[in-house]
Amino acid sequence: MKSDYLIIKEKIKKEITFGNFKVNQKLPTENELMSRFDMSRYAVRKALTELQNEHLIYKVQGSGMFIQDWNKKWQVNPESKTIGFICTHIADYIFPKIISQIDAEIGEQEYSLLLANTHNHPEKERESLIKLLDSQVAGLIIEPSESAKPSPNLDIYQRIAKSKIPLLFINAEYSGLKFPSITNDDRSAEKKLIKYLLDLGHRYILGIFQVDDLQGVHRMEGFAQAYQESNVNLSNSNIIMYSSHDSFQTISKKIDLYLKSTDSLPTAIACYNDSLAVQVLDMLRKRKINVPHNVSLVGFDDFDSAAYLTPSITTMNYERTTVGKEAGRGILKLIQGQKFNSIVHQPKMKIRTSVDVPVR
Repeated sequence: MKSDYLIIKEKIKKEITFGNFKVNQKLPTENELMSRFDMSRYAVRKALTELQNEHLIYKVQGSGMFIQDWNKKWQVNPESKTIGFICTHIADYIFPKIISQIDAEIGEQEYSLLLANTHNHPEKERESLIKLLDSQVAGLIIEPSESAKPSPNLDIYQRIAKSKIPLLFINAEYSGLKFPSITNDDRSAEKKLIKYLLDLGHRYILGIFQVDDLQGVHRMEGFAQAYQESNVNLSNSNIIMYSSHDSFQTISKKIDLYLKSTDSLPTAIACYNDSLAVQVLDMLRKRKINVPHNVSLVGFDDFDSAAYLTPSITTMNYERTTVGKEAGRGILKLIQGQKFNSIVHQPKMKIRTSVDVPVR
């Protein structure tokens, strides 16, 4: 159980770092804080003392406590040998290889990697950014959280840009910021994948896309473009949109609506990624729906195990090893004051046994 003063401290600290107070704004008085938290004067004073020690607030004798310019210490640190890496899902099937390759690249120049995991929550991204910047890392590699939405952390990124701290985005980037990035052309890749299905004769395709990340939004756009450029009636298709925080149970209920409908029964299902495709494959098996005889199935990212399933999953590849190497080399270039130009990969299709011509 947390001590009273820690509860007060953490709450006020969060309000300060999330911009609820402006620099040099006066904090509520001790009495006001005691009333707000319903805690003792001792707990309030101890919390304020610790916040003062962390340079988040400062005291003006006779006037009270005020908000410190707490991020002014975020500056380029040429002596640091640590690089921060913030990703959305550190144990996800994509990231272990990326992390390994980044670590190998930066390790050759005696840098180490400090990892942070956001679970695709912007709030956790903000906390991670603050911790890494407080640690005065030499540079940052970041996969944005909920990249399809306006970022609540733009103030921190603008401070990073102003301080010229090296930063590199991977997989997506926030609009309005001018940091280099390493991404996939998700829109074109998904378009190729859907055109492949259309060329085989599929018309009733169900697309399932995660739309709180730009990757999912772009893949969904590629889905629609494939229909448009193939001059196929888009109204024959259907799209399920979901959030990265939705459970598969929530998604499967939406899929069931189409599987049980005679009017909108799909002949193919296009999944946001291979991880989702594996779960959909298992769901279809349990419902005695044969893949690919009854329904074809495609994914994205070329997950290692996707090639060894029965049936093996048709997908678009993701150059995890290459991206990791590029990210490691890229951040080192930026730290050394060199230019690093953004890279956009063009994924290639991996045709496997989860796709067949439609039976109807």
